[in-house]
Amino acid sequence: MTDRHTPGPTTAPGAARRPLRVGVIGANPDRGWAARAHIPALAALPDYALTAVATSRPESARAAARAFGAAHAFTDAGRLAAHPEVDLVVVTVKVPAHAELVGAALAAGKHVYCEWPLARTTEEAATLAAAAERAGVHHALGLQARYAPAVSYARELVAAGRLGRITSATVHAARGKGAGPALPAWAAYTLDRASGAGTLEVAGGHTLDTLEYVLGGITDLSAALSVQRPAYTVAETGGTVPVTSPDHLLLHATLTSGAVVSAHIHDGKVTGAGTRLEISGTEGDLALVSPAAGGPAGIQIDGLRLLGTDAPGGAFRELTVPPGHRSATALPPDAEGFNVAQLYARLARDLRTGTRTVPDFTTGLRLHRLLDAIRRSAATGTRQTVRGPGARH
Repeated sequence: MTDRHTPGPTTAPGAARRPLRVGVIGANPDRGWAARAHIPALAALPDYALTAVATSRPESARAAARAFGAAHAFTDAGRLAAHPEVDLVVVTVKVPAHAELVGAALAAGKHVYCEWPLARTTEEAATLAAAAERAGVHHALGLQARYAPAVSYARELVAAGRLGRITSATVHAARGKGAGPALPAWAAYTLDRASGAGTLEVAGGHTLDTLEYVLGGITDLSAALSVQRPAYTVAETGGTVPVTSPDHLLLHATLTSGAVVSAHIHDGKVTGAGTRLEISGTEGDLALVSPAAGGPAGIQIDGLRLLGTDAPGGAFRELTVPPGHRSATALPPDAEGFNVAQLYARLARDLRTGTRTVPDFTTGLRLHRLLDAIRRSAATGTRQTVRGPGARH
């Protein structure tokens, strides 16, 4: 195991002439989002080089280093973050561990990319956002649906006025997670509301961030949350786990533009899981849709298509997204890690130039506050105002 604990510079000399060196925390070689998305995304982009990995066990850390070609393997996230051959720390572990591991990266003065949700609670998210600002580093959040080509083109068309004045948006987002009678043990923690990684936080957070990115912020809302599947069987053990995290969200909201939103976001869809985000304007309509009925993963992963209409009363047809909306050309658009690679490509440009365009911890804090407003509305039966500016920036 590598055990040096030497603080590394925030931006090493010559960084503009060599790949940005990345350390991934949570790089399990057998399963997990890092192996499925982050590692392929980094490998597809010449701006990056994977130099270090960390997992909770020495044997899996060594196996990950061998499998992914990293020079350094760790079980201590703080040592990975402090290593001089790491410029960017990537946190891809379960949400309850985010605060500690992101904190270690910030303490080492390193740039950090954390998966969404940023933290278990808004209070934790506020602490991390403040610490990141004090550290003066780049901090990125895994809201990668923004970088799906269909999403970025839809945003461009809306901003250009192609739909006229936006009047409404209707969202149906259904994942296949929990459709069967059992869940794998690794996913059972998401059933606990205290973990901050349930349907509202993950499917809801990614979907609503995409909506706001395209159309502008939500100003006020009414919401209902419910648990429709009160218990699951753990596949590996046969034990029963109670569900305390809502698996259905019904939402009515108003945007800064005055347009209205209706959304139903849920898990456990037995057939036809997928996403449809339909936008209506005074002069046209758009729809972001999953590519087929088998799109169960969520808006942040599904390879979305963009549909539009030519004239009032016309039928939807698929729009061709201009090539400028695709940066990760080495990955196929339907790859699980494609949107992640798109975000990494934009982050590399930010790190090279000093710009700050990717969603960051401040963006995440605002999204956490939006979810808090949903929880308050559901708990009190009252309409709630959303704190902070919208996500359209």
